[in-house]
Amino acid sequence: MDLHFGDSKPTDEERAAVDALLGPPESAWEGADDRTDADLRWARGGREARERRDLLLPGLHAVNDRVGWISEGALDYLCRRLTVPPAEAYGVATFYSMFSVKPRPATVLHVCTDLACAAAGAAEVCAGVEARLGVGSGVSVERSPCLGLCERAPAALVVRAGAPAAGFSPAPPLPEPEGSAPSGVRGGAPVSGRGGVGESSYATAIAAPATIDSAVATAESPETAPAEPPATTAVPQAGQDGLVLLRRIGAVDPTSLDDYRAHGGYEALRQAFAIGPAGVIREVTDAGLVGRGGAAFPTGRKWQATASQPDHPHYLVCNADESEPGTFKDRVIMEGDPYALIEAMTIAGYAVGAHKGYLYLRGEYPRALHRLTHAIEQARARGLLGDDVLGQGYAFDIEIRRGAGAYICGEETALFNSIEGYRGEPRSKPPFPVEKGLFGKPTAANNVETLVNVLPILTMGAQAYAAIGTEKSTGPKLFCVSGSVERPGIYELPFGATLGDLLDLAGKPDSLRAVLLGGAAGGFVRPDELAIPLTFEGTREAGTTLGSGVVLALDDTVPLPRILLRIAEFFRDESCGQCVPCRVGTVRQEEALHRIAERTGAAAADDIALLREVGRAMRDASICGLGQTAWNAVESAIDRLGAYE
Repeated sequence: MDLHFGDSKPTDEERAAVDALLGPPESAWEGADDRTDADLRWARGGREARERRDLLLPGLHAVNDRVGWISEGALDYLCRRLTVPPAEAYGVATFYSMFSVKPRPATVLHVCTDLACAAAGAAEVCAGVEARLGVGSGVSVERSPCLGLCERAPAALVVRAGAPAAGFSPAPPLPEPEGSAPSGVRGGAPVSGRGGVGESSYATAIAAPATIDSAVATAESPETAPAEPPATTAVPQAGQDGLVLLRRIGAVDPTSLDDYRAHGGYEALRQAFAIGPAGVIREVTDAGLVGRGGAAFPTGRKWQATASQPDHPHYLVCNADESEPGTFKDRVIMEGDPYALIEAMTIAGYAVGAHKGYLYLRGEYPRALHRLTHAIEQARARGLLGDDVLGQGYAFDIEIRRGAGAYICGEETALFNSIEGYRGEPRSKPPFPVEKGLFGKPTAANNVETLVNVLPILTMGAQAYAAIGTEKSTGPKLFCVSGSVERPGIYELPFGATLGDLLDLAGKPDSLRAVLLGGAAGGFVRPDELAIPLTFEGTREAGTTLGSGVVLALDDTVPLPRILLRIAEFFRDESCGQCVPCRVGTVRQEEALHRIAERTGAAAADDIALLREVGRAMRDASICGLGQTAWNAVESAIDRLGAYE
């Protein structure tokens, strides 16, 4: 791949997919076939095209959704349309695991082999599926990191490329700037019909819990696969009194705006308009809300810092790219209570002075995409998004951007780069996002759980909210419980409940071997440590981490060395490669764990010493949290559980 445009041409399907997103090309400089001499004398729209660089990722999705892979001709055509050097676009396309720049079948079966699924027998399912769907089957089988379906492990996701079915687009519509293509042709594919290009229509389907037979059947015919169960099946507490964040799941039709409003929806936004932006920030600060993604940074401080920046425009970004193995709470909220997130983003945008919000959603969440797209469309139609929200003179709108399989894009600055059309690599700080974030402007970035906590803060008041939990960890917390338990799912508990309390609710096994807190970036604890309070300060004092709320229980049937090796493989695969400590360290960690997988005691001593040295280097010198935490779980397994003794 070169910095210069090549001679490869897109197919009709590929051209149609790109033109559906960007509109037809206006000149030969953009790839139009009806070239004239006048076209070649001067370039039109170069600056405007370069300012649309952020449409590179949606453009790659458009081609991948339509054809199943991204050819050199398709990439060249997309680059001409956006005035992006092909070499840069190739670097972006190859960054994401859900894209392919090599020919592959239109149907891809992603079989999760990460922690919860590995403990549930994913290796056997994957091997059986690969044997059944060999070369010539028309299905590409790919071993995948966590699909966010841990409560139904093992899981598989089928994506079949093709033209969109009538009335459906695999990508959400993008807001239409002046002079853009007519409504109905932006967003990845025509939404008025099949488009007259492909023989098959785009489809996604999920098999979970997956067996060899169900995964194969779903891959061969995704349009006839059984419907996914409602989000309430992932919430064992659904319908119980006293829930705050999960109270509407199972009680409200997630597709109905009227039902949402009948159950208290948009009362918080009205309260926000009543007290003003400064009042909203004051309430959030007084409530003691901190980030629920793992960093636990005070939300009120972040919002105040963003709102006070003189540079404009300000942006709000919702980080819905929950890719930590074992995490699925945000998916359940987006599928079961999507309007709550739309309302919360509107409040956050109002507080920080933003008029545009970006919702960066995992590419592995097709149902959440559909639910959120529908919710945004309904909110716009009812005056709850747009130029005059609730008649208050405040303009705010939300655009969904799909990720494409990159754990590192959960880091906020890597997410900004991804939205802007660059490789999703973290930026050095400072400057911090509140000063220079998305598009170089002040940006407040929060995850889904953090944002939906704003609703009860405004409806019940900061003081009442702060009375839930502990003095330093206020409010309710969502926990993702999976693995060797009787009732896996999302649980809501006030901060301060113990790990034992949570596992009792989920039905812990009699032969509990270990519990992984915080996911792959977290740490293991022993069965005799279940009195640890589930607070940020409590887990810190116990020498572990709460992280995003992952609780993976493992009984004595699960081979611990294999789990540790999967964690090492995960970090090796997901390292963006930008900094040496992480790029090299994650490989050396995996190599050492391979060597000692079957060794214990003195035979493993040298490699354990090497692991400690590599782990310290990654923790001290990596540019972002991925490398800094890549050694945590392995270290805790060695020190707390006596692995390899």
